[in-house]
Amino acid sequence: MGRRPAASRRLAAAVAVAILLLVVASATAGAAEERGRRGVAVRQGEGRGRHHHRHAYAAMMYMGTPRDYEFYVAVRVMMRSLSRVGADADRVLIASSDVPRDWVRAMREEDGMRVVVVENLKNPYEGNLGGMNRRFKLTLNKLYAWSLVDYERVVMIDSDNIFLQNTDELFQCGQFCAVFINPCYFHTGLFVLQPSMDVFNGMLHDLEIGRDNSDGADQGFLVGCYPDLLDKPLFHPPENGTKLNGTYRLPLGYQMDASYYYLKLHWHVPCGPNSVITFPSAPWFKPWYWWSWPILPLGLSWHKQRWDDLGYAAEIPVVLMELLMYITIIAVTRLARPQMTKLCYNRRPEKQGALLQWLIKLAGIVAMVAAYAIPFFVIPCTVHPIMGWSMYLFGVLAFSTVVINAFLLPPLAVLTAWLGIVGMLFVMAFPWYHDGIARILVVVAYAFCSAPFLWASIVRVMDSLQTMLERDPHFPRLGDPAPETEFSKLY
Repeated sequence: MGRRPAASRRLAAAVAVAILLLVVASATAGAAEERGRRGVAVRQGEGRGRHHHRHAYAAMMYMGTPRDYEFYVAVRVMMRSLSRVGADADRVLIASSDVPRDWVRAMREEDGMRVVVVENLKNPYEGNLGGMNRRFKLTLNKLYAWSLVDYERVVMIDSDNIFLQNTDELFQCGQFCAVFINPCYFHTGLFVLQPSMDVFNGMLHDLEIGRDNSDGADQGFLVGCYPDLLDKPLFHPPENGTKLNGTYRLPLGYQMDASYYYLKLHWHVPCGPNSVITFPSAPWFKPWYWWSWPILPLGLSWHKQRWDDLGYAAEIPVVLMELLMYITIIAVTRLARPQMTKLCYNRRPEKQGALLQWLIKLAGIVAMVAAYAIPFFVIPCTVHPIMGWSMYLFGVLAFSTVVINAFLLPPLAVLTAWLGIVGMLFVMAFPWYHDGIARILVVVAYAFCSAPFLWASIVRVMDSLQTMLERDPHFPRLGDPAPETEFSKLY
């Protein structure tokens, strides 16, 4: 009888331990499932050693667009510009888990960023994104900024910003602050927030239930989260350095749309500090692309910052290889010109029908277009504009020599567009325009005056192609003896 109570106690203790283990396992599994369901960062602690401040400037990077490398360079330049203006805050990168490791290493070790690796948040509005807007599919990763609870305030910024001066006073703003570039909707290229896991989890819940989203991306979602921001007071930083509570509108000077500059060719934003330039334009006209200058003058300012901070070590070997390729093309084309001429006319006159003549003309025109298009796509996108335009013009010249020698076209007619591009660059880069309107009018006038010359060159090229076809019978096939005629002696 004495053993039965002891056995009962042992059995009860075993049951209690089993229940406790079951509860712990269930809680652990539930937490893991919740993290997996919501996509919370699996390696969010990476870079914690670089956490030195109460505040942070944060940007995000994700993969899956045709311009991933360009945005990688843009983030590095922007983050380094914060150091140049003396920002007293951590610089945090919210990077998706598929960002290349060497990029993460460079940004952490060379640029001094704190890198937080996250899993991409599923965008329930993906079906509403069409065409080029599909590049915004993963912009909802910005919501991870609310999970940076190590900081009291975070300024979330896009990679297409240029900082002109220190903006640390933004950390005095309230729980959410943003700029209204559009009269009705605030812009999410820069906004201030107070990190909070409660707010973060609430936003994840809104994603699950499908809160209304006007554009299918981060801006439409956040506008739905803060629909009354337009009615809030304008932010003015307290002189004593205290932090405000609530939501505020930021002055326009914290997100100056680059298009304002192009109207006056100088900044004139009297309602706030001229602190940050943003480029919410078409993706092909971001400031880091070499062709953006002098089409968009501010592109040179961005490249000046990159020259000071990063240089162009990655692009220079590619540019040198292209230069060598172009020199080789010009030399080989010049040496092979006689044989290219024979190849071009290696046809019997009796087989030249109207369709064949039309195809030969079309081939000549396509070759000319290719001579102008190919160099544009082989130049590194983020190279310095002066270097990029120089390589483009030299590349067009090299490929045009192939077309000129292959089809015996007049050089001036083929290079008329090349000369027109050179003139257009000088017209757009002229530094003494009074304002942007005058610049546009001069560019339009130049294009109007150049159009007749371009049309005349096209007519001349077509006439030359027709002459080539008519002269064809006077050229022998390869391997046949060439008849000695007075006409052939001219060539």
